[in-house]
Amino acid sequence: MQRNIKKIAILGGGPSGLFLYKRLVEYGSTDLDVTIYEKKSMLGAGMPYSGEGANDEHVTNVSDNEIPFIVNSIEEWIKTAPAELLERFNINSSNFNEYKVLPRILFGHYLSSQFDLLQQIAAVKGITTTILYDTNVTDVIYKKEDQKVCVVTGNDKTEFDYAIICTGHNWPEKYEGKVKGYFDSPYPPSKLRSKLNHAVAIRGSSLTAIDAIRTLARCNGRFIKDDDGKMSFEKAADCPDFKMVIHSRSGMLPSVRFHLEDSHLSHDSLLTREEIDEHRKENSGFLSLDFVFKRNFTEIFRTKDPDFYDRIKDLSIEEFVEEMMELRERLEPFQLLKAEYIQAEKSIKRQESIYWKEMLAVLSFAMNHPAKYLSAEDMQRLQKVLMPLISIVIAFVPQKSCSELLALHHAGVLDITAVNQDSAVEPQHGGGIIYKYLDENQNRKAEYYTTFVDCVGQPHLSYEDFPFKTLLSQKAVSPASLKFKSNEAAETILENGSTLVEKNSDGSYSLQVSGIAINDNFQIIDQYGSYNEYIYIMAVPYIGGFNPDYSGLDFCEAASLRIVEDIFKEEPFEL
Repeated sequence: MQRNIKKIAILGGGPSGLFLYKRLVEYGSTDLDVTIYEKKSMLGAGMPYSGEGANDEHVTNVSDNEIPFIVNSIEEWIKTAPAELLERFNINSSNFNEYKVLPRILFGHYLSSQFDLLQQIAAVKGITTTILYDTNVTDVIYKKEDQKVCVVTGNDKTEFDYAIICTGHNWPEKYEGKVKGYFDSPYPPSKLRSKLNHAVAIRGSSLTAIDAIRTLARCNGRFIKDDDGKMSFEKAADCPDFKMVIHSRSGMLPSVRFHLEDSHLSHDSLLTREEIDEHRKENSGFLSLDFVFKRNFTEIFRTKDPDFYDRIKDLSIEEFVEEMMELRERLEPFQLLKAEYIQAEKSIKRQESIYWKEMLAVLSFAMNHPAKYLSAEDMQRLQKVLMPLISIVIAFVPQKSCSELLALHHAGVLDITAVNQDSAVEPQHGGGIIYKYLDENQNRKAEYYTTFVDCVGQPHLSYEDFPFKTLLSQKAVSPASLKFKSNEAAETILENGSTLVEKNSDGSYSLQVSGIAINDNFQIIDQYGSYNEYIYIMAVPYIGGFNPDYSGLDFCEAASLRIVEDIFKEEPFEL
């Protein structure tokens, strides 16, 4: 009897590719032939946990106990890790703490080791695995007549039954290299290692910004800890005018990492897929943002925190966000950071969650996957109202990073300024930029900076940015868009000059969102509305329109399960 071997290509061997490979290995079939394409010489680490995205000073914002299980825990791996690696990061395997964050480079080595272990398990199970290191995938072609996917690398073309795009982060360069002192992103951070005896403009206040700040600080001064453990910063003698200014739309700093009661952002009270489907049937096919907020957030406090429930039970999303933001807006950002730092330290020491913040993270994760069923109106509310609060609260900035930010501010080296939504960064021919914005008092500002670092985080890339151009020309992918529930709402936005609203042939309206359209199983959707059974995508920059908040490794774990279950939907799958 002829074996029906499934040939599967994984494009990208970072964290997404790792979790996908883990699922395939768990399936355990000898009828599997897996090829992994990796543009670097190391598997598992991807951009965030390699030299592409981190220096030695950069740390994760999760700890061992919060990481989805792969093959073994970090605590177990540390006992066998190379001595020079542990020495480099001053890690002692005998007193390792699973609740502490890790250096990102170290974590990358852990993920790489997990890939090695999975390959060993795959070999024992009879799964064929081919790893193509230092290999860049230049194109993907769908052969409809053969129902095959062709992966192109340089002059080589290889056919597969399935391809899963796991190409990870992408930071397009717009002005970098053309305008002196202009950085489109702080990655790789090694490029920021330079003496700068002037003020540096930082755009954004996310974890990306904190990465840049920590690197720049070390190049232009040093951190000092006194006998009581208090940290201070001292500028280098040859950089007396060094300073960093964060420009943030909210004018706020992200929240501090605290103890999570459920370290894997799951919750047994969350809406099931069946409840979501039932609700959509009664709501013209749409998923209501208010319904999700009430069921996946407000109601959870009824028994867990009755006092907080009484406080928020009758609040709309807008009213809730306004109340939560009110305190943040009232306090000076670094004063608030210090207060939250103290609160978070108590939370970790007592192993007690700051429950409303934890549930906001759970809400964000739970809402991410079904967001494609929101109406255009609700997606705009999510983006403009709820996501700004979520992005601040669930950043989970590690304690060490916070203490450095406070030390820099105390030394007069770090400040934050609020800018309006229409603020503009204008590159200058002679180098540097002019930052134009309205300040909090609506005064018009135009300030020159010799050095500018864009730190708004991973951009949601457009349909036109999709890297595999043959799939675009074949119309095998389509732009992501959401229908409006109300024609009047769409027409109002259209009248205000929006280029993202378009009228459909049936008279309804749609809002174009970033990236490409996908279905619930992460399969690409063509321009006729049909999904492709053989091409899946987990590359977050290109699916951000339908997945507005992809939560790191938790996203990788959840998405990989859906994909592999779908590939083997006609066969039993057990974990």
